[in-house]
Amino acid sequence: MTFAGALATLSLMMAQPTDQPPPEQPVVQLAQGVLAGRADDTVAAFKNIPYAAPPVAELRWRPPGAAPTWEGRRDASTYGPICIQATPQGDPGVGPLPMSEDCLNLNVWRPTDVAASPAPVMVWIHGGGLVNGSGTAALYDGSHLARQGMVLVSMNYRLGRLGFFDHPALAAERPADEAAGNYGLMDVIAALQWVRANIAVFGGDPANVTIFGESAGGAIVTRMMISPPARGLFDRAIVQSGLGRELQTPLDRRGAYDLPSARERGEVWAHGHNLLTAADLRAAPVELLLTPAPVFANGDLSLIDGRIVPSTVEAAFRAGRQAPVPMVIGTNSAEFWWMKPTDRNGYGMIDDDLTWLERATITAAYGGEAGFDRGFITDAVFSEPARRLARLHAAAGHPAYLYRFDISSPDNPEPHGGATHAIERPYVFGTLPLLPYPVREADVAASAAMMGYWIAFSRSGDPNGVGRPDWPMAGGGDTQLMLFRNDGPSATPVPDSARLDLIERFRERPHAISKSTQATVKTHY
Repeated sequence: MTFAGALATLSLMMAQPTDQPPPEQPVVQLAQGVLAGRADDTVAAFKNIPYAAPPVAELRWRPPGAAPTWEGRRDASTYGPICIQATPQGDPGVGPLPMSEDCLNLNVWRPTDVAASPAPVMVWIHGGGLVNGSGTAALYDGSHLARQGMVLVSMNYRLGRLGFFDHPALAAERPADEAAGNYGLMDVIAALQWVRANIAVFGGDPANVTIFGESAGGAIVTRMMISPPARGLFDRAIVQSGLGRELQTPLDRRGAYDLPSARERGEVWAHGHNLLTAADLRAAPVELLLTPAPVFANGDLSLIDGRIVPSTVEAAFRAGRQAPVPMVIGTNSAEFWWMKPTDRNGYGMIDDDLTWLERATITAAYGGEAGFDRGFITDAVFSEPARRLARLHAAAGHPAYLYRFDISSPDNPEPHGGATHAIERPYVFGTLPLLPYPVREADVAASAAMMGYWIAFSRSGDPNGVGRPDWPMAGGGDTQLMLFRNDGPSATPVPDSARLDLIERFRERPHAISKSTQATVKTHY
């Protein structure tokens, strides 16, 4: 197919969304009731399917309850509400309004013609710093992947303080054996349980489920990898820019560097709004819960609760406690190009613990202060942790594939010097017309390659296939990765490995956080 033809095909797919009224509605029968979706000639979509009870009133800050049932046919032709978050400001990963606390819904795309054998299932977990985003954004339309024989599921999960929060009054009233704090992760687990129980009705294979996510969604994937309640609910995992060494906060005790626990943070926030009891908290208007916004980088939302998340991600991988499933993990080449180590947030803290010799050595590896300012956060937050997790997974005897996405358009107005954070998403979903600049032939080819690798991996646990460069497994020493560039994908040693070695050496030694960094986090409350 010519470039013009490929681009026309992509444009046509975007011009014919699954929301267009079909001549005949596809219908499926679940244990919950009957669903009536919408279809075109190639893809059937079922939207706004409740996978858990609405987490409202007395169920606010409780584990997700049983999914509701209904009588008659439920209209599944349009998206449901997104979860409560700050008013969207043009973020393409958010999706359309309305928003509501009653947001625990998911969406399913499948080929119109259900094959004789069940199709592989891909479950998308959106990013957004655990404070925004949804599974309903046009960016994540599952039609193109469904046209290639996959069943695609996207979901909403509780965000911000509704999804990641604790308080002494809540702790006092709940049963001792009830999981707490990580309600958004509990939602994801409930959605995966729903998929295992119901996806066969849509033509999907419940024994072949791949979870994949980007940014905070990728971080959720790593947490599913180490979560005991999630064990056995998926068969493969793809982590796109999912961090790996981020600051994680214990639920009910002081954390690393003697920083406040999640419960302490919740109590300080609530006291500032005169919310003293569990009843006060559950009656508080949702707008209040957004003020001030919690911050992922500061550890506000990345909680270690002991049940859903038993430890830091890196510690669990180091001990070999992660799910024994094939994993793809990677990053973009210029993730947080706009962020400097001197920025006062959780990411800017990282270099505070560098000794003068470590800083001088690492700065020299970047060619000076300008290079250090431009690249250190990207490497310390994303590139080095991804390499570390890939190596640990391989050392545990599990297939691990590492990648770096470095597609960069000359029409991109950002002074990024590479592939910025989250820019790979339309390449994975085949939604290139949503790029904020003109689509080039290189973009179409890169999207086809990425989807080919992602689909092959989701089918078999191996991303390789005929017609694409071979993607070697990651390992120790001279780890190889798949590098996606404008001139096509190629296997190569990890770029800038000498810099990453220095960062890994620094990140692996014990640290004593500076008083200024402690103050930065504590004064956030």
